[in-house]
Amino acid sequence: MAASGLQLLGFFLSLVGVAATVAATVMVDWKKLVQGKHRSYEGLWMSCAGVQDRMTCEIYQSILKMPTEIQVTRAVLPVSLLLSALAVLISTVGMKCTHFMDGVPKSKSMIAMIGGITFILSGVLTIIITSWFVNMVLSYSGHKLFRPEFGNAVFVSWVGGLLTAAGGAFLSCRRCWRTNPPVSMSSSHFLSTNHSKSNYV
Repeated sequence: MAASGLQLLGFFLSLVGVAATVAATVMVDWKKLVQGKHRSYEGLWMSCAGVQDRMTCEIYQSILKMPTEIQVTRAVLPVSLLLSALAVLISTVGMKCTHFMDGVPKSKSMIAMIGGITFILSGVLTIIITSWFVNMVLSYSGHKLFRPEFGNAVFVSWVGGLLTAAGGAFLSCRRCWRTNPPVSMSSSHFLSTNHSKSNYV
């Protein structure tokens, strides 16, 4: 029961991390620029500009006109989400609480571990691309008045990657949830134990 609970905990953490990554992917404030009352935001799919109460958003028409950090992050995050989707399918088959492949427990536990590793790869990929995005934004060498900052979507993406990887670590750590086989205390065991002790009397 405890083993199944740890698997469920890891699976739940990964799902929360994937949900956060999806939210970060569609958020518009990956990069922001504030000049007085005027604000502009750049997301992976659209940009918004205006004052606080009057913001107008526009979907990117050309990928080539987008900043490099937006292009690369927009290409990598969907790959991370695809890995997460694959990990969900694999983990569902391998978890103890499901009835798939119940006749082959060793293969079932191996599949759960593979699903956890896939979650870890997805989370690490999200963390790497998000950190690279932040580094690109901070390395801007233009005028101070026009220096952009990274927005809240970056923090959501970081949290999503960390939770996804942490949940995958629970699923892939077989020692964390593997139950030890019961030890049968037979009469021959007691006899062999007593015999081994008598040799040292």
